[in-house]
Amino acid sequence: MNKDDNVCVCHKVSLGKLQSFLKRENPTVASQLSECVEAGTSCGWCIPFLKKLHEQHTQGTYSEFGLDSDSYLTQRKEYIKQKKLKKQKDG
Repeated sequence: MNKDDNVCVCHKVSLGKLQSFLKRENPTVASQLSECVEAGTSCGWCIPFLKKLHEQHTQGTYSEFGLDSDSYLTQRKEYIKQKKLKKQKDG
């Protein structure tokens, strides 16, 4: 993913915006990334990625997620589909 790609697709929060927030605010826990334009507060897909970004920040490393933007969006689409199916099943 590049800096212009959205990590939080629901709220359109890019990787670059999150990295800038981490540098500027230095949050102590990953959940504080939600203060960056509500990242991670809707569907939940990006939460593991936000945690990874926070972990990388605290360790002083910045590696990639290992996904390109298209793969990330495809996996998110499947996540949303499975989440809807589970909701229908659970009633």
